[in-house]
Amino acid sequence: MADISQTAANVALGAQTTPTRIVQYGESVTQGMPLYKATTGKWYQCDANDTAAKAVCEAIALTPGSADAYGLVALPSATPGASMVNLGASLAVGTVYAVSATRGAIAPVADITSTQYVTAIGIATTTALLDFQTIISNTAKA
Repeated sequence: MADISQTAANVALGAQTTPTRIVQYGESVTQGMPLYKATTGKWYQCDANDTAAKAVCEAIALTPGSADAYGLVALPSATPGASMVNLGASLAVGTVYAVSATRGAIAPVADITSTQYVTAIGIATTTALLDFQTIISNTAKA
């Protein structure tokens, strides 16, 4: 498989219980991108092919924005079903999705290869919705 093909205009909250926050982007961001918070307090596109810190998905962008602009993001939840995100893509039900080795993208966790950092971001509960619960390994796959 490959990175999911997202339609930015279709990215949306998947449930009223999904926690959200207004954040400041550190670079250009498109809806649906997994994001991490840098030490500067700004939010950047995740990348499993860079460092452990950049692979930690702490949010998914719900609105687009440029560097230093503010945007709305969805936050993960430890409670199953509490944080649902429509990723604007066709998902495979029951598949675990992760931060991709392509910066700002999402891929099936099975696509993560050696030397890439593994951060699962959730499980597809329908062909449209991701149950957004992160599992952060902070380790590269051997």
